[in-house]
Amino acid sequence: MGEKIRLTVAQAIVRWLMQQYILIDGVETQICGGGFGIFGHGNVPCLGEALYPVYQELPLYRGQNEQSMGFAAAGYAKYHLRRRFMFCTASAGPGTANLLTAAALAHANRLPMLMLCGDTFLTRLPDPVLQQLEHFGNPTLGVNDAFKAVSRYWDRITHPAQVLQSLPAALATMLDPADCGPAFIGLPQDVQGWAYDYPVAFFDRRVHRIRRQTPDPAEVAEAAALLRGAKRPVIVAGGGVQYSGAVAELTAFAEAHGIPVVETIAGRANLLADHPLNIGPLGVTGSDSANTIAGAADVVLAVGTRLQDFTTGSWTVFAPDARLIGLNAGRHDAAKHLSLPVVGDAKLGILALGQALAGHGAPADWVARAQEERAAWDAYVAENVRPGNRPNSYAQAIGVVNALCHPRDRIVTAAGGLPAEVTANWRTLGIGTVDVEFGFSCMGYEIAGGWGARIAQTEHESDQDTIVFVGDGSYLLMNSDIYSSVLTGKKLIVLVLDNGGFAVINKLQNNTGQASFNNLIKDCPTVETPFAVDFEAHARAMGAMAETVANPGELAEAFRRAKASDRTHVIVMQVDPYEGWTTQGHAWWEIGTAEVSGSEGVRAKHAEVEAGRAGQRAGV
Repeated sequence: MGEKIRLTVAQAIVRWLMQQYILIDGVETQICGGGFGIFGHGNVPCLGEALYPVYQELPLYRGQNEQSMGFAAAGYAKYHLRRRFMFCTASAGPGTANLLTAAALAHANRLPMLMLCGDTFLTRLPDPVLQQLEHFGNPTLGVNDAFKAVSRYWDRITHPAQVLQSLPAALATMLDPADCGPAFIGLPQDVQGWAYDYPVAFFDRRVHRIRRQTPDPAEVAEAAALLRGAKRPVIVAGGGVQYSGAVAELTAFAEAHGIPVVETIAGRANLLADHPLNIGPLGVTGSDSANTIAGAADVVLAVGTRLQDFTTGSWTVFAPDARLIGLNAGRHDAAKHLSLPVVGDAKLGILALGQALAGHGAPADWVARAQEERAAWDAYVAENVRPGNRPNSYAQAIGVVNALCHPRDRIVTAAGGLPAEVTANWRTLGIGTVDVEFGFSCMGYEIAGGWGARIAQTEHESDQDTIVFVGDGSYLLMNSDIYSSVLTGKKLIVLVLDNGGFAVINKLQNNTGQASFNNLIKDCPTVETPFAVDFEAHARAMGAMAETVANPGELAEAFRRAKASDRTHVIVMQVDPYEGWTTQGHAWWEIGTAEVSGSEGVRAKHAEVEAGRAGQRAGV
């Protein structure tokens, strides 16, 4: 029967996690980098007991908020290109419920994250217990069941032996290129402490590898034939290019065949800014250059992208008769909008397509046209980020940082107006250095995700910085990981760009014909005394260095001080909520507008939005 060892469920989980390794660049590395945890009655007596003896080998970072812990885990996984992950542990009830938003973010972005969360007692002897939701007709239903909608793998441990099946299944999901996403394991409070005689062999050291699926030769041949016949091909490079480690292969493929490349938000740093075939970011928050070339293309090779609406302009950026090729590890993504699917690993798929296209190149005049468009866009960006060209703006702040940062510094932002401004205006200095969280467009990710990224970064590039761009709205929503970064010595540079509220949604409100209402602080009818938050004082109270600057010139000096600082440094600058926006580079975006309204302006904007639908592709 083999040797056995008696462990609690919690001890078995921890022991097993510590024996799972992955081969990265020839080095065997522990897959789980540690965890983020807030203890409560649902996880401290048993899981906490199991984690304490190994806290040096499996570090547990104390969170300030369960949601931000999940964001930090996502930032960590993104940095490691999904090859490593962190676990999050929360108590039963509201602690676990706080992880729902983070799980949704990880699910939307296809990121690995393991959630080990307390659950109600399996025996039900003490029911109803503290923080339990009672469903009278279904006593098995609880808060943890809500995670079924936002997890790629979900399980509840009801017997210690289940661990033998559940843990490998959860890890297999998190490491699968097609199914990658968060895994949730509910741990009833009594079951966590139940013991079982586990096979010792279950805890043997195991080295895993990320699967690389070879595309079907028939699909490759059909895609190659389509590309050979193209007069105006374009490559859409998504985040999957980086996850596959296919940046070099995609670049070589584009160079060998003379095909222009445009980037999605997730694929924003696939090519350096000055690469001659980098035509710019695509879509609603993109560039005139990329959108123009994508709109003129007759064949679109979409690599490693799920083609969300900000990439496709709600399916208006591509010509109605353009043919799409979807190269993706996930069948669901590869076949979107009647694409010709090439289901497989991006690196292997690109290499196979390259062999099939040997000797073929796109027309030179097509590449020249694309490069002319990019040159025009570069000129626009140069003026757009120039200090003094208008009141303080996001773009100016981005330009200042871009000019002074190290090529390997990591840029993190999310939600609000900053994803659009960074996507459009940032000039990539280093491959894979930009994390714009727009898969779930989640306010609050910025600082927390930056902290998680910084934990990962200090494992490899400790001399470089993690730089966070955050608006005042997102800062107020979730800022406590400034404190986390100070406590753990994981320095961040945080730029708080204060435009007095939710200015980007105010802009959308105005652009749909409505008056400003309940977005900017000064436009909230329930606010009696509008005032500006002292973000500098607040950040100092959490132990960070902090200063407030009046303009981009002062920002540059402050940023130099932040680079020289040995701890988290927060820089605050007010920006204009009306005149500071990037006005070019936008594609049409489908939004719901009021068909009937007493406002002439609203009716006019509704007609304008609907008119943009004329260029929308039909598809599934």
